[in-house]
Amino acid sequence: MPIKNPKELFVRILSHARYGTERSVAVYKDLSDIAQNPEIQQPLAARAFVAQQNLDKIDEAFKLINEKPVNVNGRLLDVFVDDFRSELADMQSPEARRLFLLAKANQLSHMRAAEYSSLLAAADVSGHYGVGVLLESCLADHLTMAERTKRAVQAVIEGKIAARAAG
Repeated sequence: MPIKNPKELFVRILSHARYGTERSVAVYKDLSDIAQNPEIQQPLAARAFVAQQNLDKIDEAFKLINEKPVNVNGRLLDVFVDDFRSELADMQSPEARRLFLLAKANQLSHMRAAEYSSLLAAADVSGHYGVGVLLESCLADHLTMAERTKRAVQAVIEGKIAARAAG
């Protein structure tokens, strides 16, 4: 469907964010189930919970602009998940699996954060300031997740280094 004006573009991008967020809920739940480590499972389950709240905020944004989501192609996220599953299946080391899970979760957070940054700018330009508040809180959630994941990766690495030093 051709995009004729900035509002249609905004609705399309917001629809992409909605689809991606909806898929992210499922992805984080899947990652949590695969993790097999409580230190990884719990934060991933929390991410799924936060992603569900973000989905609710996006639905509220659609209400504020008096629009409905349009159908979008979500192949990028589907390819991400397929590649993740195939790469994880090849990993034997528990530490490698943990780091890989964290890296992929972080990559997903950064993709979502970039999307929200663009949407936030579009909301401001189009005068949808209430929508901007909702989107900014979604962006903050993803930036927080990325920071928390960075710390978790550091903890895994520091633990590995400490184990080597002790052994």
